[in-house]
Amino acid sequence: MSALTVRLPNSVHQKIKTLAERDHISVNQFIASAVAEKMASIMTLDYLRQEAAKGRREDFDRFMGLIPENHEDEQS
Repeated sequence: MSALTVRLPNSVHQKIKTLAERDHISVNQFIASAVAEKMASIMTLDYLRQEAAKGRREDFDRFMGLIPENHEDEQS
């Protein structure tokens, strides 16, 4: 594990302290969790963009064409 010094505005630091206390965790755990969540979000978007880039309009149109015309009527 490595150490990192982060400069935060006092107001942000105080809010982090309050939220960490509310969850019964340390400020360090709170920040580590927040960073992990942000990383997961970015990595998910990257993955979805890569997968979307593999898509072909022809395939989409073909699958959309398989939907019955009156699909709402069938659910009633």
